Amino acid sequence: MEEGFIRVAAGCPRVEVASPADNIQHITTVINKAMIEGADILVTPEMSITAYTCGDLFHNRSLLTAANEALSTLLAGWNPAAPLTFVGMPVERDGCLYNCAIAIDAGKVVAVIPKTFLPSYNEFYEKRWFAPAPVTTGLTVDIAGEEVPFGTDIILYKSGVKVGVELCEDLWAPVPPSCHAALAGAQVIVNLSASDDIVGKRAYLESLLRQQSARCICGYIYASAGYGESSTDLTFLGKAYVCENGKLSGGLTQPDDILLYDIDTMAIDRDRIHLRTFGDCSARLGGQAMRIIPCTPGSNVASGLLRNVDPHPFVPNDPAHLAERCEDILAIQSAGLRKRLDVTRCKHLVVGISGGLDSTLALLVAVRAFDEAGLDRSGIVGVTMPGFGTTDRTHDNAVILMKALGITIREVSIAAAVNQHFSDIGHDPAVHDVTYENSQARERTQILMDIANQCGGMVLGTGDLSELALGWATYNGDHMSMYGVNAGVPKTLVKHLVRYYAGTADNIVATTLHDIIDTPISPELIPADEQGNITQKTEDLVGPYELHDFYLYYMLRHGYGPRRIYTLARKAFAGAYDDATILKWLRVFFRRFFNQQFKRSCLPDGPKVGSVTLSPRGDWRMPSDACATLWLKECDDLK
Repeated sequence: MEEGFIRVAAGCPRVEVASPADNIQHITTVINKAMIEGADILVTPEMSITAYTCGDLFHNRSLLTAANEALSTLLAGWNPAAPLTFVGMPVERDGCLYNCAIAIDAGKVVAVIPKTFLPSYNEFYEKRWFAPAPVTTGLTVDIAGEEVPFGTDIILYKSGVKVGVELCEDLWAPVPPSCHAALAGAQVIVNLSASDDIVGKRAYLESLLRQQSARCICGYIYASAGYGESSTDLTFLGKAYVCENGKLSGGLTQPDDILLYDIDTMAIDRDRIHLRTFGDCSARLGGQAMRIIPCTPGSNVASGLLRNVDPHPFVPNDPAHLAERCEDILAIQSAGLRKRLDVTRCKHLVVGISGGLDSTLALLVAVRAFDEAGLDRSGIVGVTMPGFGTTDRTHDNAVILMKALGITIREVSIAAAVNQHFSDIGHDPAVHDVTYENSQARERTQILMDIANQCGGMVLGTGDLSELALGWATYNGDHMSMYGVNAGVPKTLVKHLVRYYAGTADNIVATTLHDIIDTPISPELIPADEQGNITQKTEDLVGPYELHDFYLYYMLRHGYGPRRIYTLARKAFAGAYDDATILKWLRVFFRRFFNQQFKRSCLPDGPKVGSVTLSPRGDWRMPSDACATLWLKECDDLK
């Protein structure tokens, strides 16, 4: 397994009600499947050895004896390569019968965890047969010929990961036992369950799983009883889930099948130290004192990564979810801009319109904000400023869009002013270097600022989150504005926002927006070719934005370094980019990210729209002179 991941499995073996010997065979089938796949942890349902629906047979000596014999049979045939496995069965102790999770490692029972909260309402009647878990800590129980730890004060330690345990109804309690286990350090929680299926219950269960894993910042493995349970009054469809900090995988499963997943414990650990509320809660509540039970290390025979790694983490795959996100972002952007207009009493906005994606998005947000505020769109002054690299395509798209949206249009060529500036500073216009490019960007910013002074308005910034991460902005040029409305939007999401807006627009606007989306990303600071086509393509210079957005997400959202990001990128972009290309642009990303912090340290205000943002006043506070050596060396070591 890759460092920082642990492979887990949730299995739903079929059962024969009150037939432990048969059930052990099905459990063994599931264990073997998990073992072949290299799982470190396997969870089976509640009462998987006896079946959950035995009713009053739980108090019959024959069934209890058979359950213990079946457990002994399971241990006797144990494969040393099998995972830490949790099975369910009734356990007697001091005149009480408990509904328990049995933790088996290396062929031995290492812990027995009783259920804390017993449902006895509606279809459930557990208090008729079982006692709730004792409050007393430090207890043991005699099982399979061994005296082993017994109680809810137990955390198991497997392959560097701490594992807590709860059973079914425990999750539904106001304060689940998993809360105490997580606050005591458990990164993964397992739940042995027997939840019957009625209309609407599965959706509610999935919501519980998401919320509990998010609240506890943990991985959560859930296996629920399925085929073979009694159908006298209830139906058990068999459900297997793995959650990771609010993200859910799994659903209904076939008999004797397993759900496999690689939980990212590095992400869990990072979020716990980053989101200080978790630590504060642990310190305030004190946490239940827990016994740590060591288990044998995992076999580490598995290869590859059994989890989907989305190459576009900022962009939802589901069209409905994507549309919802686009609407949310546009609403956030326009609300922020409306507030700024209101507090400054501005009735005019000045926006540089290049015919590219970013300035188009800024214009669309401005139009929406003006419409919502009841302001005349003529108060938006769109300025197109053709220069040495401006193509007919981008210029025409800019003009058509501004006309169609009904804003005020101004066109100011920068050629004469920039040539005069070259003469003033003694720069050869034939030398297309950084001076040649940045002079144009700063001239455009000067024009926008001065027009804003003329009309009593403010300049709306257009630069996006990805450009800020890479420093792909001219300092005191397009880097500067009175409000950066796109500052929280990554480049890979910009085109989807524009496309979403196009879906609500009339034909002229929609057609123009689609052509803007299809235009190569470029600052157009270098002259076009003889056919008038763009020659300066941003992604040829700094690398593909989909790679940089991927790197940015995992560095900021999860605090990963180059090695972990490279591992995930290889999985996410397999078949799209080779390893050398991924590594090349990864190094570029870290070099530019560190070198360009000084630009981010003095950013204009702008709205946060997602969990990843670079505002120096909020989410990202980094010294402008921080040293990149550690990160660049880690990149170089990957070669």
